Amino acid sequence: MTEFFSRRPDGTLAAEQVPLARIAAEFGTPTYIYSRAALTTAYNAYAAACKGRNAHVQYAVKANSNLAVLQVFAKLGAGFDIVSGGELLRVIAAGGDPRKVVFSGVAKSEADMALALQHDVRGFNVESIPELDRLNAVAGRLGKRARVSLRINPDVDAKTHPYISTGLKGNKFGVAFEDVLPTYRSAAALPHIDVAGIDCHIGSQITEVAPYLEALDKVLDVVEALEAEGIKLEHIDVGGGLGITYDDETPPDITGFATTLIDRVAARGHGHREVLFEPGRSLVGNAGVLLTQVEFLKPGAAKNFCIVDAAMNDLARPAMYEAFHRIEPVAPRDDAASTYDVVGPVCESGDWLGRDRALAVQPGDLLAVMSAGAYGFVMSSNYNTRGRAAEVMVDGNTVHLVRERELPADLFANECLLKD
Repeated sequence: MTEFFSRRPDGTLAAEQVPLARIAAEFGTPTYIYSRAALTTAYNAYAAACKGRNAHVQYAVKANSNLAVLQVFAKLGAGFDIVSGGELLRVIAAGGDPRKVVFSGVAKSEADMALALQHDVRGFNVESIPELDRLNAVAGRLGKRARVSLRINPDVDAKTHPYISTGLKGNKFGVAFEDVLPTYRSAAALPHIDVAGIDCHIGSQITEVAPYLEALDKVLDVVEALEAEGIKLEHIDVGGGLGITYDDETPPDITGFATTLIDRVAARGHGHREVLFEPGRSLVGNAGVLLTQVEFLKPGAAKNFCIVDAAMNDLARPAMYEAFHRIEPVAPRDDAASTYDVVGPVCESGDWLGRDRALAVQPGDLLAVMSAGAYGFVMSSNYNTRGRAAEVMVDGNTVHLVRERELPADLFANECLLKD
């Protein structure tokens, strides 16, 4: 529970000043609910570390790409970290400045590169020599120069789930550490490439500072080696991945974490270089919940099941990562609790939102799946021809519908029957 999603004096859950039951009555379930105040507070925690320092925040759009969420961050002054041309167009539609966008990702297409160059993005985080060659060719055809950073793979263990670890030598991301210097030399020799910086991102849901500092020291070693060869870098991108509290995790304070990294850069003699942060989960994760309704209670010989109207197609993290989300009743009951697996309607045994949860619930009750603001809606699907959830943004005592619920007809509107 946070100050943004808390219980009212009558014991019911609210988002800021709005009861969740009111949102369910108006918009139905399942529905994602975001708190504007929570988004703003998390962003300002990074901004406080960057104030007066040569540092800037690039929100990682992949964590939650709703236009209203992007709009909030754009108004606060954020830049953006994207991984597709579609995310770039979302940033622009939300009022973000493309010149403050960094384009990451291992498999940028020629079309996406051209789109980004035409919108004069700040730069590209490049992950291989073939990508460098492609970007150089596309920039040449367009009469542009592409500003690049190389994403290096420092072979540092982020101590997180293997599916979201990105900085080990066995991961697909980044340039292998032993190949970094020759790759920079190749980049510097290309006619339509400007070498601007260096990038490192070691994973997601990281709850310790030590792996960041280990990776950062390796990055700074590379910066110094490059400078000795006459290749000067303007910025150091330390990536994102800072974790949040889902259950009992104790991630570092955002401002203290960011300050520690900025200070390490300065202590190594690089305070004149800009430091970029690419936070995603730590900005939006605890700024959202998934609201769902209990459909049935189904006792079983080995398990009791609380069947709700949200499913793995709405929130994939539990099925994909066995991720934990706290599940809270919106209106607590005085009844004795029973132990349930909270499951959805999708025809898969992997369709669960929580296992072995003590809940006092009845059919028709509302449940809030907490900490669902990151990698929630963005990973949802239409499996079983299920429309994706509605999304709303709460701002004080006001609720804004920021995405309408999909209807079944929407899901096959672009399909065609055979002509005979």
